[in-house]
This record gives sequence, structure tokens and C-alpha cells, in this order.
Amino acid sequence: MARLLVDSSLVFSMGVAGSPITTILKVMSFRVAVIGTGYVGLTTGACLAHLGHTVVCADIDPVKIAKLRDGIIPIVELGLAELVAEGMTSGRLSFVVGSVEAAKNCDIAFLCVPTPQGEDGSADLSYVQRASEEISAALPFEAIVVNKSTVPVGSTKVVERALKRPDVKVVSNPEFLREGSAVQDFLKPDRVVVGSDDQAAAMKVASLYDGLSTRVIITDPASAETIKYAANAFLATKLSFINAIAAICEGVGADINDVVVGIGSDKRIGENFLRPGPGWGGSCFPKDSRALIKIAEDADYSFDLLKGVITVNDQQLDRVADKIRLAAGGNLSGKVVAVWGLTFKAGTDDLRDSPAIAIIERLMKLGARVQAFDPTVSVARIGIPNDLVIATSSVQATAQADALAVLTEWDEFKWVSASEIAGHMNGTQIIDARNLLDRKDWERAGFTYQGIGR
Repeated sequence: MARLLVDSSLVFSMGVAGSPITTILKVMSFRVAVIGTGYVGLTTGACLAHLGHTVVCADIDPVKIAKLRDGIIPIVELGLAELVAEGMTSGRLSFVVGSVEAAKNCDIAFLCVPTPQGEDGSADLSYVQRASEEISAALPFEAIVVNKSTVPVGSTKVVERALKRPDVKVVSNPEFLREGSAVQDFLKPDRVVVGSDDQAAAMKVASLYDGLSTRVIITDPASAETIKYAANAFLATKLSFINAIAAICEGVGADINDVVVGIGSDKRIGENFLRPGPGWGGSCFPKDSRALIKIAEDADYSFDLLKGVITVNDQQLDRVADKIRLAAGGNLSGKVVAVWGLTFKAGTDDLRDSPAIAIIERLMKLGARVQAFDPTVSVARIGIPNDLVIATSSVQATAQADALAVLTEWDEFKWVSASEIAGHMNGTQIIDARNLLDRKDWERAGFTYQGIGR
């Protein structure tokens, strides 16, 4: 299938002789079903309603749906609560229990269900298959089903087989939403990718985004699915690369901040994702990187480069944990370590594959008592080690601590008074794994400051 590049409402397709053919997309409003109300599903539903479509979001959890109907958003995501309220007030956004109820009157149904990682690194498609089977009979004639979940190459065929509906076309439309800025990423995207072997179906899905000022790439399903995995793998590669360079900087006495400016000024490289830290994590990078390795293996290719990226990330977690150990005196048995930040990044309450949690687990295995504060974590929940002490403030977390580690880049940590913390801690060691704090302020307060690559 020829690739189409769509800019706003203009579609540019190269003809046989290479001459451009221009088509104007008609602005239309569709009836959309969104199956699953996690990060991707809820953001997709709210944003599509904002764009003028009528959206019904479905979930199997009646308690969750009841809360959403009351305007209670179960996740931390900037701007999402306002969009949900707007959609419900306008009547364009509603919530139902069960996928069948959402699918029965839709033009387009989005599958936004989990695709957890299997033991071999592959994506588990059981939720996708089950959702497809559930909505099959309810879908109107010639409806379109969209794979929005991150799925391996060939998943459109999996959905087609599960649907058993020749009249229903399956389209791949991968998401590129960053937690903490998902609404912004949806409404001001770098690109929209649509993959289908049926051009009419692809154009219909592309027209959902009409009005957004962005490039829409229309391609085949396999290419669309590969784009998603390749993008995350490349970003993970940049993060592992800069963490490795940070380690070198520490060894040779260079400053990673200046190095980043120097190499990031090269337009071929750019400064994005060249910020060193404790390691990368979250719901996408670890899972998608391992999934792409498995996809490559199935295609008889050993993706050694990406395997190395994951190895470097594991090494970074070890390096930061060791920095903390040495700062606390070399032996963590009986020592108290204060930690600021638990989520895998600021702006979200997501703990999945959080480097902060991974480092805390390493510290606790070495005998440390860890006291942690995070603005979005007030009580113990899934993903938090059992013996971790949850503090109610950044100051409380430092009580009698032998060392303090900054593991998530919450902006509020920058404004904590160093002199106030000095009166609460036993030790004077700061390990800033996010290079967030003002080194001079903390050193003036009597602390020994260590960043990453500095």
C-alpha cells in the first residue's frame, strides 16, 4: 500500500508518475466506542470527544465506571479531568459497563486494553482477543475496529480472526502518549500513524484527527505496528546512551550538563531524551523493548544493540544504588535512606517498572530502612515494597536519615529548604539521581552533593 502523508486536512499521495494528488478531507463527526479506560483509553476517549466525536468508553469494572460518571479520574494526568468534565457536560462523552454496550452503535471501535508482557518478552494478546470476540456480534455492519493498544506485528490479523466479521475492517493506530503529558501529546502530536490494507478504512480513521495540525502517516499494518516499537526502542537507546556517557563524565571529571548541550546542539541528535537519570522505566519502554527483541527473534534476527540498551539500563540502576550505599558509609545494614520520588517519572502516579522502586528494592536487600515521599503516593499499594515507609512530606522522609536520594524529578523538590532538611537528617550525603537540586544551595547548607555525570 502506498504511503500517504497527511498534513492537517490535506492528504498528499504520490501518484504513479510521482505527481502529487491532493484531496480535501471532509470534517465529520463519528460515533466512537473505546474499549478500556486506562491511560490510553481514557485519554483517547476524552480527546476524541473534545474533537467533536460522540464517544462511549467501556470498562469491565463497575466501580471504576461509577467513579468516572461522577467525574472522579482514577489516574494523575494533567488536563484529563477537565476534558472528561467537558465531554460529559456536552453529552459527547459517556461511560458504560461492558464492551458490548459501547460497541453496538459505533462507527469505529478502539481497542485500548492491556497487552502485558509474557515470560518470553512477547506481548500477551489475550485481552485483545477477548475484547474482539465480545464486541463481534454487537458491531454495526461495516464498522471499523482500531488497535490502539501496543501490539506486535501481525495483530490486525489476530483481531480479524477473533472478530470473524469480513465486513469489519481492522486498522492499526498506535498511541504515542507520554504519561504526564498525554492530553498534550494527543491534541498536539508529532504525528499520527494509521496502518491498514484497506485505504478507505485508513482514511476514515485518519479523518478522526482532522483539525489537528500534524502529519498523518498512512501505511500498512505491519509498518504501523513496527513504528511504535521502534520509536520506544530508539528513545530507550538514547537514555541508556546518555547514562553511559554520564558514567564516563564522572570518571574523567566532565560535566554531563555541558556535554548534553554540546552534542544535543547537533540537529541530527537533538537534546530530547539526553537527560541522565537513575535509569528508564514505566509502562512502555521496558515492555516494548523486550517485545521488539522477541519480534526480532521470531524474524531470525538477534537484536544485540537493543539487548545492550537494556543491559546498560540495568547497570545504571546498580550504579545509583551503589552510589547511595557508599554515601551512607559503605554498609547499609541498619542505615536509614530517605528517598524523594517513587513514580517512574514526574507528572504521573504510575509505579510500573519505576527505576525508583527498582533502586529502593536493591537498597532494602542490603539492609537499609527506606523512608520515601512522593506527591502521588500516600498509602502502600501494588508495586511498593512491603517494608517501605511512606512519608507524608519530603521533610518527614528525611527524619534521622543517613543519606537522601532524589529518584523522581518532581518539581516541588527543588524548592525544599536545604537548611531545614539539615536539621532533620543524621547524615549530610545527597545523591541527586535526577540532577534536579541546586548543588550550591545544598553545599552551603553543609551537604555533600553527588549528581549523575557531574
